[in-house]
Amino acid sequence: MQEAVVESNPNLEQVPMGSVLALRATGEWTVHRAPSLEKIVERAEKDNATNNGIIIDVSQVARLDTFGAWLIERMRRNLVSGGVTPRIVGLSPNYASLVDEVSRVKEGVATPKEPATLTTMLESVGRSVVDVGKTLLGLLAMTGSILNAAARVARHPTTFRFTSLIHQLEQVCWRAVPIILLITFLIGCIIAQQGIFHFRKFGADVFVVDMLGVLVLRELGVLLVAIMVAGRTGSAYTAELGSMRMREEVDALRTMGFDPTEVLILPRVMALIIALPILAFLGAMAALYGGGLVAWGYGGVLPDAFLQRLREAISINHFIVGMVKAPVMALVIGVVACVEGAAVKGSAESLGQHTTQSVVKSIFLVIVMDGLFAIFFAAINV
Repeated sequence: MQEAVVESNPNLEQVPMGSVLALRATGEWTVHRAPSLEKIVERAEKDNATNNGIIIDVSQVARLDTFGAWLIERMRRNLVSGGVTPRIVGLSPNYASLVDEVSRVKEGVATPKEPATLTTMLESVGRSVVDVGKTLLGLLAMTGSILNAAARVARHPTTFRFTSLIHQLEQVCWRAVPIILLITFLIGCIIAQQGIFHFRKFGADVFVVDMLGVLVLRELGVLLVAIMVAGRTGSAYTAELGSMRMREEVDALRTMGFDPTEVLILPRVMALIIALPILAFLGAMAALYGGGLVAWGYGGVLPDAFLQRLREAISINHFIVGMVKAPVMALVIGVVACVEGAAVKGSAESLGQHTTQSVVKSIFLVIVMDGLFAIFFAAINV
């Protein structure tokens, strides 16, 4: 037969004990008694604000949860007078660890914001530069670690985990094909529609084919696919590696004598380097197909005329430029994602922050790399 739980109302009695005053807590100090507990604690803090000798006796507390423990701790902090902090006595072994854990919570102290001066502005700029430097050093260190692991695998190919590579290729490439095709198809349609709308004013509807072919094959197609891969795969890599860090799986691999870079990072980066050119090619074809449909339905450019003009407008160099960019962008995305994943600490908040930073940094660096490639290919007239 289950014993009935007898509920008792909470109270805080003032009991003189020699030269000190004891605040004896009785009854249930749980969240279910929150309204009455708040009033009791506020009244006690107000009545004893000037007393120097106070102890808080919790030996008569029937039940205590986190809410009640925090109220007792808050009362202890607020009753500080003359530099003397009240002691909590009478803790039972069942509640000692709970009260001790609550006592470690730091009070939020609002620090006044310093007025903006030239010194603080320069300090902020300096800190930003230092952070950028640390990020670049982390990227270089991760790149070196990946190259070192790749060199070891090249010397001993049997140690490479092809099963992991195939699994990552399925996740990165095969499962990404539908969304890549859909987005690039729509982008091709939009470019063609806008091009025809504006070129029609000059009677040059057919020139939309030139614009579509060059933009998709050389610039926009690869860049758009890389940005989508950074958001989809880069964030996934960071979350996976960060979760392994939180569960101490990476440390376990080192304990067993395995190199985490070779086991976890190298297959992911290689899968990304293989997958991004494939996705970029499929995305370019989908964008050209979507642009051709819009040119036919909206601009009246027949498919034969579209293909003929496309052959005249583009060359193999445009395709090569796009394909050369793809693996470099894939390496950048993979390195950034792995660096951020390795930097995750043991909390969900840290995981979320580094996942967000992974996506933002990857997209930023991909756009920067695209600009550098554009300058380079323009300099060599390709």
